[in-house]
Amino acid sequence: MILHFYFARRFLMTYLGVTGVFFLIILSVDLVEQLRKFSKADATMWDVIILSLLNAPRTIYLMMPLIMILASVSFFLALSRSSEMVVTRAAGRSAIRALMAPIAVTLAIGLTCVGVLNPIVAATSKAYETRGDALRGSNSILSLGSSGLWLRQGDVSGQTVIRAQSANLDGTRLSDVTFLTFTPQGAPAQRINAGSAELATGEWILREVKSWPLLDEPIPEAAALNLPELSVPSTLTPDQIRDSFGTPSSIPIWEFPAFIDRLQKAGFSAQRHLVWFHSELALPAFLVAMVLIGASFTLRHQRGGRTGLMVLFAVLLAFTVYFIRNFAQVLGENGELPALLAAWAPPLAAIGMSLGILLHNEDG
Repeated sequence: MILHFYFARRFLMTYLGVTGVFFLIILSVDLVEQLRKFSKADATMWDVIILSLLNAPRTIYLMMPLIMILASVSFFLALSRSSEMVVTRAAGRSAIRALMAPIAVTLAIGLTCVGVLNPIVAATSKAYETRGDALRGSNSILSLGSSGLWLRQGDVSGQTVIRAQSANLDGTRLSDVTFLTFTPQGAPAQRINAGSAELATGEWILREVKSWPLLDEPIPEAAALNLPELSVPSTLTPDQIRDSFGTPSSIPIWEFPAFIDRLQKAGFSAQRHLVWFHSELALPAFLVAMVLIGASFTLRHQRGGRTGLMVLFAVLLAFTVYFIRNFAQVLGENGELPALLAAWAPPLAAIGMSLGILLHNEDG
């Protein structure tokens, strides 16, 4: 038990050291990028530093597999060079049993990332986008709430808020729609209810319409109009509506099931978010696969000049597994693979392959 605690502590300290180095590098690079991006905006140096600090957790989270493989390689190389693994084997402990402590630490790190770091990254990403949009003078045009789908469009003549009960996959055809138009001063000017609305070039085509004038009208119902069809000017495009969904990483893991349910009820496809959700759940297993890949090539007594070659093989194999995982996610998002298979097959296959290599080296 003392040996397991020793290995666990060594591995955790190695992981924290590698993470700290990456955090400083990412922060420095991102600071330069934010200075370039907001050079034309009215942003102070303090704003740029805050943006870099808000963006760094997302980058660290995305690079977690790379950090884990480098931490794993560093840890096992240190054990091999100090001959601690030789002493461990001589004491009757196999290398497979010696891996129990690093794997347990990795699982704890993975669960912490999914349960704690993921919501933090979602919050910082949303704060980064909000602060960045405010500095650039732009805002998201779409949000999806429990009351339906919400859009906003506007120009110099005023703003229009659109609420729809449901929509098609790209948000260009809405059902049970309400348009609320406001003047540039923020006063309500008109309300329009429609059974459906379709986005055409530069306009919304509304059908089964009822319109109420709200500006300088004491009794709006008395002046209401019922029309079979009505055209409302629009500055929106289908690409703007699709892009305004943002990335699934901006949603905390605990809110994913409810968000996917709202997305499906609104008429949108939730396949992309479903694949992302299962990929997040599979992250601990994927990090374990990174540790086992590192152990497969470096958990041995180092002789001659083969150390660099083994490290290269471990990193290349880790990148290959990472690429296969991303490729499977793309197939899952496109509906070519079930979400569970796309998310869980690559890490589980990598774990099985790494265990096979370890067993061959130890007992083969």
